[in-house]
Amino acid sequence: YFNGVMFLYREVLHRPVRDLGIVLPKRPQRIPELLTRAEVAALIDACPHPKFRTMLCCAYGCGLRVGELVALRVRDVDGERQLLRIEQGKGGKDRLVRLGPALLGELRAHWRRYRPRQWLFPGQRPTVHLCDTSIQKAYGAAKAAAGIAKHGGIHSLRHAYATHQLGAGMPVTELQRQLGHSHV
Repeated sequence: YFNGVMFLYREVLHRPVRDLGIVLPKRPQRIPELLTRAEVAALIDACPHPKFRTMLCCAYGCGLRVGELVALRVRDVDGERQLLRIEQGKGGKDRLVRLGPALLGELRAHWRRYRPRQWLFPGQRPTVHLCDTSIQKAYGAAKAAAGIAKHGGIHSLRHAYATHQLGAGMPVTELQRQLGHSHV
């Protein structure tokens, strides 16, 4: 409604928009419902496409944001040091994230299966990475197939990663570095 009023004043009436005295209501904020380890495993198992399954494993196994996930390059995987390089994540920050042996094996199998050259998860054209909506749709379909009715999108895997890592004893400062947060 607010944008409609702004459009009316600017584009139709050609009047400058000064203080209209419109108070915008606060949007309710929801915390996504936390996925359990069993639900994460069921969700990943319910994903039929190997590329999307690998992406879901990577999102959960490294706590990645969806934009970071789709923008991964083949060169970002450091198998020798078991690290994943995230270039220009949120806030324009680079970081290194630890790769577990199982996830590293999954990424190697992905590479052997698809032989990507530049982007780890290429789109229809190999010169362009997969778009965000593709993995979000795959996440929604896998969640439905697994029978998970909890609210939240693919970012829920990042929340689950953080919570499960804290529960497993990871120091909060290490988790902060892994997630790319400036403050605890």
